[in-house]
Amino acid sequence: MLALPLFWPMAATAALMETGASLSARNLAFLAEEERLHFELHPALATANRPLLDLRTMVLRDYSGDNPQGLPTIVDAPYAGHRAMIADFQPGQSLMQTLREHGLSRLFLTDWKSATEDMKDLEIDQYLAEINVCVDELGGRVNLVGLCQGGWMSAMYAARFPHKVASLVLAGSPIDTDAGDGPIKRMVHTYPESFYEELVKLGGGLMRGRFMLSGWKNMHPDQHYVTEHIDLYEHIDDPAYVKKEEAFQSWYENPLDLPGRWYLQTIRQIFRENRLGGCARRHKPRRRPGWCDRFDDRRQRVAADAKDAVRGRRVVVLHRPLSGCSSDSGDSG
Repeated sequence: MLALPLFWPMAATAALMETGASLSARNLAFLAEEERLHFELHPALATANRPLLDLRTMVLRDYSGDNPQGLPTIVDAPYAGHRAMIADFQPGQSLMQTLREHGLSRLFLTDWKSATEDMKDLEIDQYLAEINVCVDELGGRVNLVGLCQGGWMSAMYAARFPHKVASLVLAGSPIDTDAGDGPIKRMVHTYPESFYEELVKLGGGLMRGRFMLSGWKNMHPDQHYVTEHIDLYEHIDDPAYVKKEEAFQSWYENPLDLPGRWYLQTIRQIFRENRLGGCARRHKPRRRPGWCDRFDDRRQRVAADAKDAVRGRRVVVLHRPLSGCSSDSGDSG
């Protein structure tokens, strides 16, 4: 019957209706997934663990095996706006899983909490103190692995308590913040401190995660506002792609709030003044001594050289940044 020209318009109409129905179903699936990615998902750790300590700033999570032996290893997750899921992302893509499989049977993770209003005046010192509580709980001597922003906290801790750190590993960590020319470096040196102070004021004394998320996205607007949506639409029928995207967005779209005082201290002393990197400049204390002036009784500055930080103990520095965790990427962990 289709061989007769009389029926060609009918066949074309039917084909268009079928194509339209298929496109409508695809569009609806895309819109539903967009809503799920940005409003419904929540980060979850991939590997079995148990909470060992529930402190004010963090939950110390125990990933140890059935017969733990040797020195404990603490993975200090980034604390810069996102949760510790970056260290335990999904099966087959998990630092914690990999470390367990390669013989670290006493293994722990700092799962930093989102700051609440009563935490707005906490400083870097309070966070170092709670790391110290964890180390003492585990026997007083550990291997310390600092990821991204957790790396500079780990380096500070090792400098203050060298006898408690058997080895120090820094992965993708902003230690010398004068190095490179990434978007975060440019931003912290372009805007006046009053800009960051105003953000904290708008957040009621906290640096709100939603403010930081908007800032990170605006560093790469094409990627976040155009490309990722096109990619999702093109792969909406690919379950493996959608599953990976859901895992990433559950972490990325759920930022943490940070204490305002801690945040401003980090912006000023770590990123603007580069006190941890200890470059050529020297900085006088402002109003009252900061953490780098109180590290010990001699008020020595924290050394950028990791060998000094652990006084000759084993140090490993990974220069290749972790995905989503480079201080130059604009998508800090």
